[in-house]
Amino acid sequence: MRVAITGASGLIGRALAASLLDDGHTVVRLVRRLPRGGTPANVEEAEWRPEQGRVDTVALHEADAVVHLAGAPVGPTVWTRHRRAVIRRSRVRGTRTLARALAGMPSPPPRLLTASGMHYYGDTGGGVATEESPPGAGFLARTCQVWEEAAAPALEAGLSVAYMRTAVVLDRSGGLLRTLLPLYRAGLGGRLGSGAQYMSWIALRDQVGAIRFLLEHPEVTGPVNMCSPEPVSNAAFTQALGEVLRRPTVIPVPATALRATLGDFAEETSLIDLRAVPERLERAGYSFLLPTIDSALSDILARPAHRAGA
Repeated sequence: MRVAITGASGLIGRALAASLLDDGHTVVRLVRRLPRGGTPANVEEAEWRPEQGRVDTVALHEADAVVHLAGAPVGPTVWTRHRRAVIRRSRVRGTRTLARALAGMPSPPPRLLTASGMHYYGDTGGGVATEESPPGAGFLARTCQVWEEAAAPALEAGLSVAYMRTAVVLDRSGGLLRTLLPLYRAGLGGRLGSGAQYMSWIALRDQVGAIRFLLEHPEVTGPVNMCSPEPVSNAAFTQALGEVLRRPTVIPVPATALRATLGDFAEETSLIDLRAVPERLERAGYSFLLPTIDSALSDILARPAHRAGA
């Protein structure tokens, strides 16, 4: 296959590109600069400028699919008004620019996988969210809604479009685990707030595996929950990570401290109850490599650092 990727320098993009290249596929990295020469075999670069509404579609003419992963980091940080605008604009403008460019091609790539977030559902309040569940409330939930809506031009042009509602991605090379590992190894880990709130998560190996599965199954369209079939409470996650590292996890972080330090970021990420299941992925036939938090953390932390996420 010939697969174009935005956000190819991020945690998921790097791992996906490596996986595709290992299997002999060609990767086209969409970059916000002039393409460089001398890239490795089976790797090409194409320029795109989402802020200016431009995409170099020449390199996409023979592509089989586009995987759109680009977007400004959500945190952890305080969401100022400016930061909120950057988070939303990077997702909506980038997706709209790409979707319009694909729609305008005489023969566009037939498949578009566009990132979205598990926070589409907001606080599930102890219930379990599937792809049929309604959208939630709050900044992130609304951002995910308009993010998906921005892909409409590609959908209207006849492309097979799937919205990847991704949960917390676990890998030692980036994301949540990279932030937590130094604290936990120092014996400073602990539950957040009450610890009763559920979190949806996915190991990076399964995130890449699920994307590869969707590339091979264009009949799977619409929203797809990219998460483990076994969400866990924050307390259970804390205990599992402490056990794998053989370190105590007895220093809780009070909810009031989180709210005082990170404001709405903490309220909409660390402290909400977000419990979702990958109903459509499993129904379509995807088999998870690391379905439980114990298996995932054991696998991730047993891997050499330079191979994390490979």
